[in-house]
Amino acid sequence: MLKVNNCKFLYSVVKAKDLKHEPYPQVAFAGRSNVGKSSLLNRIAGIKNVAKVSQTPGKTRAVNFFMTDAGFMLVDLPGYGYAKVSKSMRNEWAGLVESYLLDNDMLRGVVHLVDSRHPPTSLDTELNGWLNENEINYLVVLTKADKISGNQLTKSVSESKKGLTILPDSGPLVFSAKTGRGKGELLTWIENQLD
Repeated sequence: MLKVNNCKFLYSVVKAKDLKHEPYPQVAFAGRSNVGKSSLLNRIAGIKNVAKVSQTPGKTRAVNFFMTDAGFMLVDLPGYGYAKVSKSMRNEWAGLVESYLLDNDMLRGVVHLVDSRHPPTSLDTELNGWLNENEINYLVVLTKADKISGNQLTKSVSESKKGLTILPDSGPLVFSAKTGRGKGELLTWIENQLD
């Protein structure tokens, strides 16, 4: 099974024109602000603070690139849907993220994070539709699974299947950064994309 023992931050990009062509396969992580993206990345990397966990949602305003010792890159995309930024800033992020996702022959897949405590938001639905429309390989991951009961989790899985158009083998996968639940399955999915 794929193992990531080490991971280091390489660089951030805030403007589409500064995106570099990297020779390594990449897996990107996208989700609403405050969905637990940094915690999930840290859990996968097995390192406490490879991605900065913030108390302020919407902190990731750049595309952040990390190199793993397993020979592929983890790419942290800006969180979407955080209201306290200007519309022009949000449009800039959207342009940056679209450029990264569409003009990238090393992208192997997108991990789309959705908060298991709430039904998918309109922004979750929008991203899901966009990934399907552009035929980008993805996996829907329901985060923060440790914060709700088993019954609520079952309900969350069925709500995400109802609210999103999820392709076969694209989830939803249940994940907890706190307990590590779902980490093995997520790494297996990543490994399958890298093959």
